[in-house]
Amino acid sequence: MPTRILPAVGDADAIRSLTTLLSQLPDAEPVAPVVDSTQLIDTLGRLAAESIDELPEVVVVHERIGPVPALELIREVALRFPSVGVILVTSDVSPGLFQAAMDYGARGLISLPLGYEELANRVHAVAQWSIGVRRHLGAGGDVFTGVGGTVVTVSGAKGGVGATLTSIQLALAAQASGRNAALVDMDLQTGDIAAYLDVQFRRSVVDLATITDISPRVLADAVFRHDTGVALLLAPGEGERGEEVTDRAARQIVGALRSRYEVVVVDCGAQLSGAGAAAVEMADTALLVTTPDVVAVRGAKRTVRMWDRLQIRKAEETTVVVNRHTRGTEIQPSLIQKITGTGIAATVIPANFKELQGAVDAGRVHELDSKGTVKQALWGLAGELGLIKGAEGAGHRAGRFRGGDRGAIGFRRRREIGG
Repeated sequence: MPTRILPAVGDADAIRSLTTLLSQLPDAEPVAPVVDSTQLIDTLGRLAAESIDELPEVVVVHERIGPVPALELIREVALRFPSVGVILVTSDVSPGLFQAAMDYGARGLISLPLGYEELANRVHAVAQWSIGVRRHLGAGGDVFTGVGGTVVTVSGAKGGVGATLTSIQLALAAQASGRNAALVDMDLQTGDIAAYLDVQFRRSVVDLATITDISPRVLADAVFRHDTGVALLLAPGEGERGEEVTDRAARQIVGALRSRYEVVVVDCGAQLSGAGAAAVEMADTALLVTTPDVVAVRGAKRTVRMWDRLQIRKAEETTVVVNRHTRGTEIQPSLIQKITGTGIAATVIPANFKELQGAVDAGRVHELDSKGTVKQALWGLAGELGLIKGAEGAGHRAGRFRGGDRGAIGFRRRREIGG
């Protein structure tokens, strides 16, 4: 079977040189080159929507591709299309760049000027790797073969604001609607998802931390399939082991989950770690949960500013979820939006701990009463985010909230919080 090779080159001369050599390779089937990063992602997305078998085995990315830099583009391809092998063509063959390219997901590197032997050997090796990955995926049974699952991270403005409960219910709602959902506890030192769901487990996210290529079989061995159908990847029982999960490992883990599940919900907790930061950066939707009180809203504002300073995520790319909301509270969602500069979920979660207490104490939050106001709100939030099958596009746009900031009271509170 011929090897399909897709060149991604922004320079006309480089296109001619590369396509000429590719056409001379035995059993090679070069396809029409793409000239920028947007065209590459769109092309791969269109092919993946038809079938994973329609994707090229090899993508060759030239260092002068744009507008997205080559390494960033390689990472995007590796995360969204994990069965495609990517080769970087570059004039810089230093050990530093080689390591960076591997970290970002490249399967090989070819130096400029191009040589036939080097190109042929590298393309052959990467094509064989791609074929092997697809063989494993094909044997996986329930493999999700779309363009890439939706990743949602849930972080807390401070401890105790309800990020874990929110994460769990979002994953449960997605799974119940017919989506294949995974729930990851990336609160590595103090994660409580296992306790909330009364789960006894042996494997954790740490077991994947040192694995470079996470195959479907390895991933399946690490996750715990809950009675609800949600796949759980839990925090380690020994909190100190959380340090073993680096930002690089987190990218590998989230990328592997994205390739296998339609919805991936990641509980990042309230303390920023390298792994949590990597997950937030990768997320399609980053939620920040707060309660409508001064301390929590200050924490939300501090978190948003820190993410921006560290170039993890911009404020306008973050959505705040207001938990334990009452109509009588002085700090209303629209005020929180002004203070943080973020989007804000149209769905607010009401304050009703009596409804939760029994299920939380018993570790059975998956059995919350469907008629309860808290569960209904959280599943409504899942619908707003498009996580429920059939709800895509039906949710409210982040930032839309019906309600005011109570005039003078809102202004006074904004000054107290530091807005």
